[in-house]
Amino acid sequence: MGSTSDLRQGAVIEFKGDPCVILETSHRFMGRGSGFHQVKMRNLKTGRQFENKFRSSENITFLRLEHREYQYLYHDGVAFVFMNNDTYEQVMVEDAIVGESAEFLRENDMVKIAFSDDEIISVELPAHVTLKVVETEPGVRGDTVSNTTKPAKLETGASVQVPLFVNQGDVIRVDTRTRSYIERVKK
Repeated sequence: MGSTSDLRQGAVIEFKGDPCVILETSHRFMGRGSGFHQVKMRNLKTGRQFENKFRSSENITFLRLEHREYQYLYHDGVAFVFMNNDTYEQVMVEDAIVGESAEFLRENDMVKIAFSDDEIISVELPAHVTLKVVETEPGVRGDTVSNTTKPAKLETGASVQVPLFVNQGDVIRVDTRTRSYIERVKK
């Protein structure tokens, strides 16, 4: 248990029976009476973001998460299968827990899986991944005056916006959190 003064960005709390990660928090004081904490958080089971107000005197249950590194093996049509390289233990993770980040998963990629009392809470991909562009329109010569982008399909099936100079067959680095292009990688 903790109090609202312990709320920090990145902390994981139990809210209405679900684990939630704190994205932003600010303390507000409205003239008379006690203040409150305005908290923006994301439900780790559903991925939904929302805001809530906590009174300053409210008790909050903080969750202690254990992060373990796993290797992505395959998707069996129902769930994702990951393996711990130390113990060779395999775990199945539901599609809903992996979420949209599954678009950036390749076989043998390493991820971190967060556990709370042996229950899988979330799957965290590396912040940046390097992927090959398999499909994109060719850039038009001389159309580089503005900061224009075009869609590109990557080897995992994900689609991101890239600058016009990126061509099919190029290898690019992508930020998995914002789903955005970072840079072209030299071969």
